Amino acid sequence: MRKILVIHGPNLNLLGKREVDIYGKVTIEEINEDLKKMAKVKNVSLEIIQSDHEGEIVKAIGSAKGKYDAILINPAAYTHTSVAIRDAISAVDLPAVEVHLSNIYSREEFRHTSLIAPVAKGQICGFGKESYLLGLQAAIGLLKNA
Repeated sequence: MRKILVIHGPNLNLLGKREVDIYGKVTIEEINEDLKKMAKVKNVSLEIIQSDHEGEIVKAIGSAKGKYDAILINPAAYTHTSVAIRDAISAVDLPAVEVHLSNIYSREEFRHTSLIAPVAKGQICGFGKESYLLGLQAAIGLLKNA
């Protein structure tokens, strides 16, 4: 069975409570449940983590090789600042799909640059919870075509 590492970045544990006008009322638990349902139907296994700490995310990515077949990541604010996460994704040489709940290109200008996008197979943003489900579907598709 194929395994996918799902990483939720900083502050995503606050979904449903913070900036609902941007991120909606969906909670991280609801996203995780929907991801698990899709994974079961698609016959893949998920490991899901959330961290507010860049080093923990880097460590999880760095130890993913040989353990997981792909990475689904919402780096949140680290999208725009973390060379370390970018380099970790590049180093493990696993297909990664970047997702965002909001459309980062329609927000503040500093959010328009993703340091992760150049090392990811693709990016999905702006569809709320559906961004994650589309991202998981994309990751699974990448594994089927590998």
